[in-house]
Amino acid sequence: MIRTLSGSGLTTFLERCRVVWVYLISLAYILLNAYLIYKNYYYSLAIPLLLVLIYFYFTRLDWVLFLIAFCTPIAVNMVQYELGAGLSIPTEPLLFGVLLIFILKLFYKNDFDRKIWTHPVSIVVLVCLIWMFITSFTSQIPLVSFKYLLARLWFVIPFYFLGILLFRKTQNIRLFIWLYAIPLMGVIIYTISVHSTYGFDEEAGHWVMSPFYNDHTAYGAILALFLPVFAGFSFSRIFSRTTRFFSIIIMLILIIALFFSFCRAAWISLAVTFLIYLVILFRIKFKWIIVILGSLVIFFFMFQQQIWDVAERNKQGTSGNFIEHVQSISNISTDDSNLERINRWQSALRMFDERPFFGFGPGTYQFEYAPYQLSKEKTLISTNAGDRGNAHSEFIGPLAEQGILGMLLMITFVIMIIVYGLKVHRQAKTPEIRLLSLTLLLGLITYFLHGTLNNFLDTDKASIPVWAFIAMLVAMDMYQNRGLPPQK
Repeated sequence: MIRTLSGSGLTTFLERCRVVWVYLISLAYILLNAYLIYKNYYYSLAIPLLLVLIYFYFTRLDWVLFLIAFCTPIAVNMVQYELGAGLSIPTEPLLFGVLLIFILKLFYKNDFDRKIWTHPVSIVVLVCLIWMFITSFTSQIPLVSFKYLLARLWFVIPFYFLGILLFRKTQNIRLFIWLYAIPLMGVIIYTISVHSTYGFDEEAGHWVMSPFYNDHTAYGAILALFLPVFAGFSFSRIFSRTTRFFSIIIMLILIIALFFSFCRAAWISLAVTFLIYLVILFRIKFKWIIVILGSLVIFFFMFQQQIWDVAERNKQGTSGNFIEHVQSISNISTDDSNLERINRWQSALRMFDERPFFGFGPGTYQFEYAPYQLSKEKTLISTNAGDRGNAHSEFIGPLAEQGILGMLLMITFVIMIIVYGLKVHRQAKTPEIRLLSLTLLLGLITYFLHGTLNNFLDTDKASIPVWAFIAMLVAMDMYQNRGLPPQK
């Protein structure tokens, strides 16, 4: 006679089967892992961590974004391809995973807040991406351009579009900033320690932040980006004494690190940003700003020959002495760094003359600019190999790579960020939103001022915090000031 299992008996039987399977799988993993370790293969040790990460991708994507933020300052460029592209470990693989999950959810659930797509800043971002897509088809090297577009997507999707949803809560804004800043402090301490062994030599200051940052300009840009934020945290009574205490420590560390970075572009960007802060603080009317800027432009054109003569007579090179290093900023006669930057810009303008509308394709400048250099403009650090950076400008680079529309879109993008940043600040409903919007905007202004002389938005080190800061401003505009509920 065959016995049949009752409902409770069947449940007990299935639970026992699950327990058995858990033990069998665990035993199999232990045996496999022991064998692989015996053979000097250690990759299997990461399997449990990988499974946990996959689980978070589907259940707590916000935790994955915070993990990426924490890893970014200490990420290392590990892989070099023949086309000159690198892969930052672990951030870019993690970002690619977020991009895939976003696409899957967009097609299968379609529950993304539609108002995010229609925000004016988002519209400009989408137009920029569409134009980048179009110019990738007309690119001189389509493979490079589409890889560049993919990399841009895995920065923009996670930390701008998903970032807007993440930063609806102001505590997430603060959490992101602290999660990025804490490992950044570790990088700074490492950099200063290594630099001290070289007596804080100016030349050594260009590379002692390696392997975390490829040079002192990228390092200086991030230091300047976060300095206004922690200055705001330090002097505001909104936050607790503990928060202000640690903010002051971080602010001082950032100032020291920025000084020893010997990054002149970062110094200039901070100085100009401070002037902009005074304009905002004292509510100087826009017409007076136009009058002052117009007067400066007229003054320059009236005395441009005398100005160029003074600049050409300046022979002060880069130096460990702060005053001399500042003086070297206007040296366009003997300073190789300044002359090479001019050489790159001139090459980009010649490339633009040849392809004014579509450009040479996103990400192709470094592989195409060599024939456009003139021998009289080359410097001791010039190269034809395309292995020493890009066009040294977030605005001139797109001009060469994506034509006139590429540069105009970039300029429009920056203007929109400033306009909406100021709007959020003026209409802030709470002191915290007023402070956050102002300091985030000032941080972004330092970056885009720096961006006239260098470009880092193709790297995770700059792209992640810059896109996150922009997302924070848009989130505050949509969900804090206007109080819009998330909608499908």
